[in-house]
Amino acid sequence: MIGSSQPRKQRKFRFNAPMHARQKFLNVHISKELRQKLNTGKRAIGVRKGDTVKVMAGAHKGESGKISSVNLRTGMVFIDSIKRKKSKGKEILVPIYSSNLYITDLDMSDKYRKGIIERGKKM
Repeated sequence: MIGSSQPRKQRKFRFNAPMHARQKFLNVHISKELRQKLNTGKRAIGVRKGDTVKVMAGAHKGESGKISSVNLRTGMVFIDSIKRKKSKGKEILVPIYSSNLYITDLDMSDKYRKGIIERGKKM
């Protein structure tokens, strides 16, 4: 990542980071129940489309739903059940920062993701 402790350089890195580095910014905490079920020591994992999450802070606190899309450029996550109406009546998905979420159920259809969980297994 970055070696500097200066806030100015930290912000510069985050704003100018390449897409493969931005994936690390979108790690989300795993709920305690899911951690015990998976028997993993991992506290957080990268969020993906298909995961079920719960909002922990903000106007939509307490709401949960499946992730419909993740935007790496802005660092926002869109949840299918959280929508708002525009002035013309059209409903749009509300963007939410990944730091305000926690994962309640993982989409384990990807073999690479299974490997990530396996690497964090408790003995």
